[in-house]
Amino acid sequence: MLNKILGEDRSIVSDIAGTTRDAIDSYFENEHGKYVLIDTAGIRKKAKVNEQIEKYSVQRSLLAVERADVCLMLIDANDGVTDQDAKIAGEAHEAGKGIILVINKWDEYEKTTGTLEKYKKEVYDKLSYLSYAPIIFISAKTGQRVDKLFDMINNVAEQNALRISTSILNQVINEAIAIVQPPTDKGKRLKIYYGTQASTKPPTFVIFVNNKELFHFSYQRYIINQLRKEFGLEGTPVRLIIREKNEKDV
Repeated sequence: MLNKILGEDRSIVSDIAGTTRDAIDSYFENEHGKYVLIDTAGIRKKAKVNEQIEKYSVQRSLLAVERADVCLMLIDANDGVTDQDAKIAGEAHEAGKGIILVINKWDEYEKTTGTLEKYKKEVYDKLSYLSYAPIIFISAKTGQRVDKLFDMINNVAEQNALRISTSILNQVINEAIAIVQPPTDKGKRLKIYYGTQASTKPPTFVIFVNNKELFHFSYQRYIINQLRKEFGLEGTPVRLIIREKNEKDV
């Protein structure tokens, strides 16, 4: 499917294929860079995934997710987000991959004023955990906006691999704490001592606190949102690892 979207005659250097249901690696070059495209050959709707070969296709897609840096979640504009779309998107999210939501066949979709924003909302409502993922509306048939995919792919790959210095990270955390005080519970207030980045792909941060139980999900989400506001981190999951530390050891 990716070959059809990107154009089979556009400097695809070589394909390495197994069976017709295997993922196919295409080495692709253009003015935006060099890429290895892993085409998963498509996944049928859930009701039809009862043959062994289709189950194998899903398994191969999950393996392709593991190998990828950026996952293009291809959604048929006419079908909307299917159960299988949600399953694979969830796997990509859990694997910490960069993600772009690609709405194909947009040229066929009937539009009125506000259609695009309404469609975006419906997609994000069904994939609420992917609110950080950018959406692009394309047409493989006409080539509409396909070129814009590459800038988006490059950007998301960079964001997924972003490394932030400890000093700047803690400056943003301290500013976030000053804006919204950490929560309290039974007279105890959460104290955030400092943070450091542990790894990339996805950006993962270790936050040292006085009590992990006080660091509620809602405040973790607030900290992540502040990091996104400051650093972008578009198209990539962000993970927090919470560790307790005695105040005297800080």
